[in-house]
Amino acid sequence: MSDLMTTRAALQETMTFLGAIASGMEEAIGESANSITYLAGKRLGMQFSADIRKTDDVEEALAAVRTVLQDNNCLWHFETFQAHDRPALIQATDNGDEDIHLVFRDCMIRQSLFRFGHHQKGSLCTMMFGFFSGALLNVMGVDSTLEIMHAGENACLKRLVIHKKREEKP
Repeated sequence: MSDLMTTRAALQETMTFLGAIASGMEEAIGESANSITYLAGKRLGMQFSADIRKTDDVEEALAAVRTVLQDNNCLWHFETFQAHDRPALIQATDNGDEDIHLVFRDCMIRQSLFRFGHHQKGSLCTMMFGFFSGALLNVMGVDSTLEIMHAGENACLKRLVIHKKREEKP
């Protein structure tokens, strides 16, 4: 077996164990599990991206996050997605934020959830949202929100909202 296959198999076994922990945590403490895993993911995202180059450009920031994930052996492969009815890849929201859609095709969390038999959109997915928020905070200096639009067996479609800095009112 190749080194990559061995590494991936070990990672999958670890993620299956993590799926069991997440399931137990969600059952024991309920909705609070999402807050805990979000904060843990955000801290991890900030740690992994501490030395990353800063940018205000969303596409450059996503490339930086992709590099951070790869450099840390995290199998969360994603790409931008522009639906046929969206006039632009990155769109401004009504309140001035930026909105972009992402497709996650090879996600170690989704694969682990299926292997364990655990549902999507739970605390492990929330951990990934936190990771993105932490990494993008370091890269762009602003908060962000990642939300699931569609969770599927082969891919998930997510909406990333970059919250732009607002002028403080005196």
